[in-house]
Amino acid sequence: QRRVRGVLNYFQHYKLIHLLSKVAVMGEKRPVEELSDELTITPLGAGQEVGRSCILLQFKGKRVLLDIGIHPGLSGLEALPFIDVIDTSQIDLLLVSHFHLDHCGALPYLLEKTNFKGRTFMTHATKAIYKWILADYIKVSNITTEDRGVLYTEKDLDNSLDKIETMNFHEEIEVNGIRFWSYNAGHVLGAAMFMIEIAGVKLLYTGDFSRQEDRHLMAAEVPNVRPDILIIESTYGTHVHEKREVREARFTQTVHDTISRGGRCLIPVFALGRAQELMLILDEYWEAHPELHDVPIYYASSLAKKCMAVFQTYVNAMNDKIRRQISVNNPFVFKHISNLKNIDQFQDIGPSVVMASPGMLQSGLSRELFETWCPDHRNSVIIAGYCVEGTLAKMIMSEPEEITSITGQRLPLKCSVTYISFSAHTDYEQTSEFIRLLKPGHIILVHGEHSEMQRLRTALKREYEDNMDVFAPANNEEIILNFRGEKMAKVVGRLASKKPRAGDVISGVLVKRGFNYHIVSPEELQHYTDLSQGVVLQKQTVPFTAPFSLLHHCLLQLAGGVEQVEQSGKNCLKVFDSILVVQEKNKVVVQWEGSNMNDMYADAVLTLCLQIEANPQAIKQSSLRSITQGKDKSSFEDRVQKLLVEMFGEDNVSYQPKLKYITVTIDSEKAVVNLKSYEVQCQNEGLHQMITSAIKRLHIALTPVNVPTIAIT
Repeated sequence: QRRVRGVLNYFQHYKLIHLLSKVAVMGEKRPVEELSDELTITPLGAGQEVGRSCILLQFKGKRVLLDIGIHPGLSGLEALPFIDVIDTSQIDLLLVSHFHLDHCGALPYLLEKTNFKGRTFMTHATKAIYKWILADYIKVSNITTEDRGVLYTEKDLDNSLDKIETMNFHEEIEVNGIRFWSYNAGHVLGAAMFMIEIAGVKLLYTGDFSRQEDRHLMAAEVPNVRPDILIIESTYGTHVHEKREVREARFTQTVHDTISRGGRCLIPVFALGRAQELMLILDEYWEAHPELHDVPIYYASSLAKKCMAVFQTYVNAMNDKIRRQISVNNPFVFKHISNLKNIDQFQDIGPSVVMASPGMLQSGLSRELFETWCPDHRNSVIIAGYCVEGTLAKMIMSEPEEITSITGQRLPLKCSVTYISFSAHTDYEQTSEFIRLLKPGHIILVHGEHSEMQRLRTALKREYEDNMDVFAPANNEEIILNFRGEKMAKVVGRLASKKPRAGDVISGVLVKRGFNYHIVSPEELQHYTDLSQGVVLQKQTVPFTAPFSLLHHCLLQLAGGVEQVEQSGKNCLKVFDSILVVQEKNKVVVQWEGSNMNDMYADAVLTLCLQIEANPQAIKQSSLRSITQGKDKSSFEDRVQKLLVEMFGEDNVSYQPKLKYITVTIDSEKAVVNLKSYEVQCQNEGLHQMITSAIKRLHIALTPVNVPTIAIT
């Protein structure tokens, strides 16, 4: 922090003060932030755009990143989220919802190229597929971009795998006071929604999700916990999807029509996700139409076998239909579909259907085939998923007359382009129903183009009126919400064995773990925490050459009671039931168990020892003049008698010098003062306290400063 402040001073004149000071303060703010009631949500990506999903959550000094994707329509550093505006070393936790590049594509960069030190979690299936998806992305990037456009290498990817932890659906995990668990999102295999709880405030992040069950995936779950905040995708805005049966019929009919006219049908897909859904549809359709058996269907992906192996491994994460079918035969072993590793193996000699990646025609095999087939009017392209602005797939949906190839050549676009969305994102009806079931207090829209997001925001506000706040932030726009909760401590263990009543005092150790508080008896600390009870034994040695009997006498005056004990053959005195004074040659050792009260008693004993050692004769002589001896004592008795007469009147005070008693009678109440011990015996507590206090004050007033006072009870 000192180094950063020095940099701030140097760059003040260059207008870098704001950015640098923001970085400098992040390390100092945490204690202050823990006291703040402000919860901040900032999209670092996917704010009024689709792509590079990355949401920053900050609350009570905790920081969580939700997804870390890249933008499909951009390349190099421009494709990254705006992680350069934050201090990544301060992030506690990163949660990755699924394996699509726009949600996990920047993960190796974050883990290997920045000072990120937090923990990273995703589901088992997501991690298994993440490795192959990003390995393919690296190969394509190396081919289509210059060195400066490559964000990370295969070595970075391999190293990142060791830093990723996996979790099961519904498994609760806690990291630095942040509790979280996941639900099935239904979008792709392994996709998860995350419920996050910090200091009692719950937030649900949907990532990409679908509430409609398809041929192999179940619908997204509805959490049984009501979140305070819902961060939800808005990809399709207010659009309503076609019924699944209608969409599948239109898809198979478009493919059949293309084959009938002698054309080739290109279906750009991502290697995993919708590709498997489309293969299930096509394989079933081909089986039902013998006239198509001679027309080949190719799944063109270098990851084909690896990806299908993953699907077969995690079949239990799919819907009931697939789980029942797998016991009879494997639905992902296709009868009419062949794998195509590269274009060199492809014999383009007649009608065919090819599913090739990537899904937005940015590069790779799908781009090569498209540029080869687009000038022929018999051919067709079916766009089966959502397309991001800036990609070729998005552009051809407007059916331009020409397109520009990767090499810069102008090509005529004569093939048909059909958009049939199999994208597993919620539409307006699904989104609205999901919100109605959850009833969150605040909604944050992300992962949607500006116009779609604003239309959805307007529709939701109109539907739910003032029942909830709806926000549609842009990238780097902070949404600040206030949550003021009561701090509650739970009493556990033996302290909780008896039901408390109003006014009861509960004494124990207050234990804070994350944002949870418990009161525990010290003896049970080891049962409920990683702590255990300990005792601090203190020992102090001071020089002492005076007679030990003199110390005994003075301690008697100080404490009112001294117990003589023996320890290892040494003379010892125990005072205040807790302080042990041990006689040794030319010194005394004072021992005690550390506590506030015992420390105070020990200080008094040590002070007395030092006073005696400094001037033992003076202490001895003043003790001999003690008021408990000779005429000083008789003088004090007279003064006590005169004091009580002045207080209660001569008629109410009876002095019996031979019996050494003074009797005070007020109405029917009687108090007797023993002039030997100065004890007061009286049934009336108020009268007893009054006489005792008066005698003590008189004694203190008459006793010399360096003489220890006697005990009066």
